[in-house]
Amino acid sequence: MGYTLLMRYLGIDFGSKRVGVALSDESGTLAFPHRVFLNDVTLLSEIETIVKEQKVKLVVMGESKDFKGKANPIAKKAEEFRKILEKHTHKKVVYELEFLTSIQATRKHSRRSDGSRGTGQRARDRKPNDMLDASAAAIILQSYLDTHGKS
Repeated sequence: MGYTLLMRYLGIDFGSKRVGVALSDESGTLAFPHRVFLNDVTLLSEIETIVKEQKVKLVVMGESKDFKGKANPIAKKAEEFRKILEKHTHKKVVYELEFLTSIQATRKHSRRSDGSRGTGQRARDRKPNDMLDASAAAIILQSYLDTHGKS
């Protein structure tokens, strides 16, 4: 009887105020929103804990660029965090190009209770979804998984 190799991946949508985190299933096939953290002094230890507890093999961070393909203002801070995270977790952190993932995540979360999408006054009055950044991280991670598969 054979065994299945379990490979869990962690996705990160790095922002100046909040950082969304997603995890893959154990087969490394599907990405799911996990948590949203404040980007503060506790961020590194929070993510280190997830990496250890979930036995993460690889970390995938969204690579933030502007419409011209150049690094945007948050990219430098994200790169600094990537280096620190690799050093502390001893896990490789790779970039996956993110492009409008927050907008995609917003669209997924902007459904009315009847399942339809809303763009009128009611949609504007809704409270923002607390897991929006985690959903963006899941989109980034799923893109990586779909493109690179199990590595």
